[in-house]
Amino acid sequence: MALRVRELDALRTELRRRVAAETPRWNADPEDVQRSVAKLVLTLIEFLRKLFEKQAIRRLEAGTLTPKETEALGLALMRLEETIRDLARRFDLAPEDLKLDLGPLGRLS
Repeated sequence: MALRVRELDALRTELRRRVAAETPRWNADPEDVQRSVAKLVLTLIEFLRKLFEKQAIRRLEAGTLTPKETEALGLALMRLEETIRDLARRFDLAPEDLKLDLGPLGRLS
């Protein structure tokens, strides 16, 4: 019986350690506020960019865009991606840092 109590305590400790390590939280460190806000904003913009890209592909496949619109849309999406990456580098954020974490559903990539 004593072994079970020890096992349960070890399991409880491990669960607390994993939850604390994997639960994303906003960083309230005053020295890191700009980076935290930049990460949040850039993650949302990257999510929207991917939605725009999927919509553009759908419109392209449906044949609803002229060649000129296709060119303009592709260029705009490329520049948006470059801008996001440039801003991320300024805050020392890697592309992996901008993937939206949906909790139990995983990361949106």
